[in-house]
Amino acid sequence: MKLNTILLSAALCGSLSAFGWGQKGHDVTAAIAERHLTQATLDSINSILGGKSIVYYANWPDNACHTDEYAYTKTWHYRNIDPDETYASAPRNEAGDVVSAIEEQVAVLRNPSASKDDKWLALVLTVHFLGDIHQPLHMGRLSDRGGNSHEIKYFGGKTNLHSTWDSKLVESAHKWGYTEWVDQIDRADEAETALILDGGTPLSWGEETYEIAKKVYDSTPEGTNVSYDYIADWSPVIEQQFLRGGLRLADLLNGAFDPAYTQRNGLK
Repeated sequence: MKLNTILLSAALCGSLSAFGWGQKGHDVTAAIAERHLTQATLDSINSILGGKSIVYYANWPDNACHTDEYAYTKTWHYRNIDPDETYASAPRNEAGDVVSAIEEQVAVLRNPSASKDDKWLALVLTVHFLGDIHQPLHMGRLSDRGGNSHEIKYFGGKTNLHSTWDSKLVESAHKWGYTEWVDQIDRADEAETALILDGGTPLSWGEETYEIAKKVYDSTPEGTNVSYDYIADWSPVIEQQFLRGGLRLADLLNGAFDPAYTQRNGLK
């Protein structure tokens, strides 16, 4: 998979990336999911990833999309919708978006005829995209490139809305490593977990995140100086989105790799 080449390219293209929760967010999402995988699913994943965990590869697609080999995946990290459109009416990107990408990669994981290499790529992309689809600015506006051209300040320093949500808010909310994040927020009871998973699809998750994105824009006009009150207001949403992404990722992977889980939960 040319992993070494892709990791070396990160130094060159990382600053150009408009993707991700930031590394911390993707690690948290994947680590939550890993705690909820069945043994059958873990065995399949270990075989596909050569013993590496899904956390190990959680940020790989952000670097890979800047290489020639995987440049076709650049648009798969987001779906941008302008305010004069609705989620349903907004034109779809012909090159693909995060909703269609998740649907397509999960289909590969479920396909018994897919090669191990194809499943490797589908797995690492699915892990990453479940983080992306729960990051509100990945459902941001087309006109400002998902908040990348939406200029604001962060404690007086110039930045943009997308960058703020990728990592600045996450790091300001809690000075935790990713395992500490998981320990603190992966505490949903059965009822809450069922509500998070109930009848959800990539399409409905995208719409759910889009509704959050609209509120983010409303609360953060251009020129806003983000400070303590803003962090306090939005930190619970970040925690919520990490948890949703992790639990839904686990559900997708268990459904793809564990027939007993599929049968038990009435999945197709």
